[in-house]
Amino acid sequence: MKHKIKEIVHGSIAEEMQIESGDYLVSINGEEIKDILDYKFQIFDEYITVVIEKANGEEWELEIEKEENEDLGIVFPEQLIEKPRNCANKCIFCFMDQLPDKVRQTLIFKDDDFRLSFITGNYVTLTNSGYKDLDRIIKYHLSPINISVHATDPDVRKMMLNNKNADKIMEYIKYLTDHDIKVNAQIVLCPGINDGKILDKTIAELSEYAPTLQCIAIVPVGLTKYRKNLYPLKVFDEEGCRKTIAQVNKWQTRFKKKYGINLVYLADEFYMKAKRKVPDFKEYDEFPQLEDGIGMLAYFDKEFETYLRRFKGRKLEKTVSIATGKIAYGFIRSKMDELEKKFTGLKVNVYPIENLFFGTEITVTGLITGNDLITGLQDKELGEYLIICEDMLKSDENVFLDDVTLSEVKEKLNTNIVVSGRGGKSNIRAVIYGESCKNG
Repeated sequence: MKHKIKEIVHGSIAEEMQIESGDYLVSINGEEIKDILDYKFQIFDEYITVVIEKANGEEWELEIEKEENEDLGIVFPEQLIEKPRNCANKCIFCFMDQLPDKVRQTLIFKDDDFRLSFITGNYVTLTNSGYKDLDRIIKYHLSPINISVHATDPDVRKMMLNNKNADKIMEYIKYLTDHDIKVNAQIVLCPGINDGKILDKTIAELSEYAPTLQCIAIVPVGLTKYRKNLYPLKVFDEEGCRKTIAQVNKWQTRFKKKYGINLVYLADEFYMKAKRKVPDFKEYDEFPQLEDGIGMLAYFDKEFETYLRRFKGRKLEKTVSIATGKIAYGFIRSKMDELEKKFTGLKVNVYPIENLFFGTEITVTGLITGNDLITGLQDKELGEYLIICEDMLKSDENVFLDDVTLSEVKEKLNTNIVVSGRGGKSNIRAVIYGESCKNG
């Protein structure tokens, strides 16, 4: 098995060894390379032997001396070298199935690949994995691994994932944790499906593998307006969120005594919908699933308050605006009130944006699109510039989910745009200094 090389990083070892785009990687240290895991493992040492097949068919055997774990600078057409695995499920809550017809292909493709869980933090169901894959996870110690569990009851999980092979999850989690692979578990909670007694069962059974199972993150199902011919689901209302909070609180009290951590955590959306204060910073322990929206507001608040104490009150004649998702509006408005008290003359407009692209049930900031911003802000006072969160844009490009560019939004709104990071410090610096965390 050989792999075509897409490009070579300038100034890299590969460039120095005259490896070129269009060449093929044949082997490293005499071992065939299946994917990125084999590649990373084989290039780790200081002394390695690489076999390259040139475009003319000639084979070069290169002996390379380098720093330990230093990359060679070879770029392959696929991130994993081979193509990622497609999702084999048809989950009743899948967000990908709720997208409009005209949306870019990268949003439509559903991967479910254990390698991406380790590399990018993706969640995997393991329904398309077997013990051969689990042994590779253990061999390369891909820890932690993020697993979408949803329910430990076999019948409920098979129904939710629409996959007859979804009933082995606890068997797989036991195998991984027995081999010291840390696991982060996720539950997408659907009213009437996997909440109530089923949720208690799931939490109880997962907790048996703590503390190697590091945490259980619970996020509410999100429904867009594009659910034609899909399973009839409901979203959590205020009362449902309050019941779930009370249910999880009981488990947290038990786990705090047993493990010294809460172990199970709710997404911020539950607290905001229930009109309850999010837990204090310390209640999230080491924020094991911050990327999943677990404790984001508490983290923001702590960083905001800590950084704000550095400033002495002073005059700052300035008006700026912030665009946020509807659900976070009250929180962001309260933080900007604090900032306005600290800086005399500062005015910060906070605008909650209606999500017309996905539907009004979607209220999170990260799913706001370019056209939603244009529609929601076209008649608003924006001041010197508009601040948006980096989560609205692609990580590697200034493009929104509807393929509208940052430049197009600037032009339509006739304003400058500052892209803030997720944290409280970044937000303050965006307001006070106009500091952007992305080029734009």
